[in-house]
Amino acid sequence: MSRNDDPLFWQNARQHLIRYGGSFEPMVIERAQGCFVYDADGRAILDFTSGQMSSLLGHGHPEVAAVVADHAKNLDHLFSGMLTRPVVDLATKLAEITPPGLERSMLLSTGAEANEAAIKMAKLYTGKFEIVSFAQSWHGMTGGAASATYSAGRKGYGPAAVGSFAIPAPNTYRPRFERGGVFDWQAELDYAFDLIDRQSSGNLAAFIAEPILSSGGILDLPLGYLAALKHKCTERGMLLILDEAQTGVGRTGTMFAFERDGVTPDILTLSKTLGAGLPLAAVVTSAEIEEACHARGFLFYTTHVSDPLPAAVGLKVLEVVQRDRLVERARVAGQRLEGGLRALQREFDCIGDVRGRGLLLGMEIVKSQAGKEAAPELGTAITRECMKLGLSMNIVQLPGMGGVFRIAPPLTVSDTEIELGLDLLKRAIETVLAKA
Repeated sequence: MSRNDDPLFWQNARQHLIRYGGSFEPMVIERAQGCFVYDADGRAILDFTSGQMSSLLGHGHPEVAAVVADHAKNLDHLFSGMLTRPVVDLATKLAEITPPGLERSMLLSTGAEANEAAIKMAKLYTGKFEIVSFAQSWHGMTGGAASATYSAGRKGYGPAAVGSFAIPAPNTYRPRFERGGVFDWQAELDYAFDLIDRQSSGNLAAFIAEPILSSGGILDLPLGYLAALKHKCTERGMLLILDEAQTGVGRTGTMFAFERDGVTPDILTLSKTLGAGLPLAAVVTSAEIEEACHARGFLFYTTHVSDPLPAAVGLKVLEVVQRDRLVERARVAGQRLEGGLRALQREFDCIGDVRGRGLLLGMEIVKSQAGKEAAPELGTAITRECMKLGLSMNIVQLPGMGGVFRIAPPLTVSDTEIELGLDLLKRAIETVLAKA
């Protein structure tokens, strides 16, 4: 009998766990190392999602493990009114690697927490309360962050925060506005903000956006869109908050995704990749905004604000990324991975689109390339077959879209591991199509 079938384990899981979305994989994961996780039978599973899109350096990176061990023993957690060198050093490092105008940081635990703080700062700074985001967004499951999340999780919980608005995210594969057969994202953005202006009570505080909407189906904002969005915000006295939970710290082939566009946000939030799998998040903003918020009594005490252990991990992550040139590695490895996916697209009619940047790529599954019809069942079947073959994949299924695989292996992924992942994916698609 497989050790994954441990009846007591699954009985306890059914009786004592609160289910928080979807279903659990029918296996027990015992350990993780590098780009692989291992189940109770010792079977290696290639992790093409970096855990929860977070394990930037792979699992069990020895230098990160050494930092955790040292700080768990000597300096782990403190009263939030105390400061340590790792906290100040990480804030200083973030100011060094971000553009001018992003020089002050607050260190927290999760992306939702960081977005919550950013939204509160924007409201306090502007004296307004309306928050706009994309209709395919995901910014977290806490109050303000959940109110700015539209891709899922809105039904059944009562009203969202007053002043929550959404506009459509630009989708070059499924464009809503076209001119001469070309996607006219500027017209779409103009129309969307015209509607926002009509609904607003004159209290627009901020727009919060991901440079690449991950849970929204790997929707990469077209080049020029971010600058146009920033202009819309400036015209209205709004702040631009960029949520780089998944795109930050090198994953897209630049240290931060917004650098491609030459646009600096008013507030930047980081999480997942900054801690490389450990709970660490940051809110980074200007001295001007921080000074004004402090003068007005900004309050965001949390149990783990400015904890030294995760801050030390963040410092080590940034050190490794820069020392080992992993930003460049994300570009090079991303080109290899994208090239392999596009080769599969030419071979299989069910692959409608390949998109993204660096090592954050999306592959949309459809019934046919010509029709672009959504094929959620096909996407689900491919996901299951991948797992059977030893490849962990994550698929996003939203109304009106085909299933979109989010592909984001660690930046430390080898060429051999990329080729293995592509081979397993090809075999999974072949098997599923043969059964159809």
